[in-house]
Formats: sequence, structure tokens, C-alpha cells
Amino acid sequence: MRKGAVKRKTKETDVEVEVDLDGSGRASVSSGIGFLDHMLDLLARHSRIDITVRAKGDLHIDHHHTTEDVGIALGQAVKQALGDMKGITRYADVHVPMDEALTRVAIDISGRPFLVFKAEFVRDKVGEFDTELVQEWFQAFAMNAGITLHAETLYGSNDHHIAESCFKGLARALRAAVAIDPRAKDEVPSTKGSLGG
Repeated sequence: MRKGAVKRKTKETDVEVEVDLDGSGRASVSSGIGFLDHMLDLLARHSRIDITVRAKGDLHIDHHHTTEDVGIALGQAVKQALGDMKGITRYADVHVPMDEALTRVAIDISGRPFLVFKAEFVRDKVGEFDTELVQEWFQAFAMNAGITLHAETLYGSNDHHIAESCFKGLARALRAAVAIDPRAKDEVPSTKGSLGG
């Protein structure tokens, strides 16, 4: 059972997250931030990971703390669900188009967190959501999931499409990388015999 559950409470936010890596892509997400909920819903759908998020934050200030803390908690839940990482495919890369936008995402579930994020947004906001928070969420998620994550939008002009292609790219890469390789289901995919640390 590759499941994870994390509760994170600070003076700024109260976040509860659950994931099931072997789910069907069900999402039950409520962060108080409509655009973030939309991105997490499609992350679940296209990764086939069941995701539950309940978050309350200081939205009267801005969306930053809630967005970041949801990324932190979700990353921690994924790491927890991966356990000893036996049998995982580990590496994956995809190109995901969203109308005029095209994003490349590559991941290594290495236990060594790192993020390279290259996406240029045209505007400061998509609706009420600050576009700079897309990278903040990816940073929080990668660092806490313990994955090496490269995301680069090769081109695009619509900020909603750029953000969506980033999240869909992550979803499809995660779906492939967390999958169990039937030829190596009892092995940790590393010449060292362990991942991370």
C-alpha cells in the first residue's frame, strides 16, 4: 500500500494531505485558491495518483504561504508513500503540449532534491493567482518529495496554458517514474543499493 498522509500546521496555514500512488487519479482538493485547486486536480488526474488536500491559510495576506505549504505537504506525502523505493521505474521525461504552449519535464526519484524551473510568464497573475507561485509550488514539492525535477516551457504565450502544461508534465512524468517495473520489483533502482542521503 503506497500511501502517504501529512498534516502541517503553522501560524500561517493548516494543511492536511493524503496520497495513494496506486490510485485512479481521484482528487478531493480544497485550498481556498481556485487556480491551485484546478492545477492539483489535473495533477491527480494525469498522474493517476489519488490526492486529497484540505488547506486553510492566510489568504487575506496573499496566496504565497498556502501555495508553498501545500507543495511542502504534498511532497512529503509522496516521499512517505514511496517508502524504500523498491521496484520504481525512477526516471521519466515527457513533453506536454497545451494548445500553443509546450513544456518538457524530466524527473529522477533520487532522494536528492533539486529543481530547475524555466518558464516565462507574460503577466503577473492568472485570475487572482500570482504566476510566480507556480515556481514556488514546484520548489516546495521537489525539495520535500526528494526528487530531481527539471521543468522547462519551450514556448507559449498564454499563462494559464503555460502553468497547466507544467503541472500536466509533472503528472505524466510522476505517473511513469513511480510505476513499479515488473522486471525489478524487488530491487532499489540504484547501483548503490539505496536512494537518497
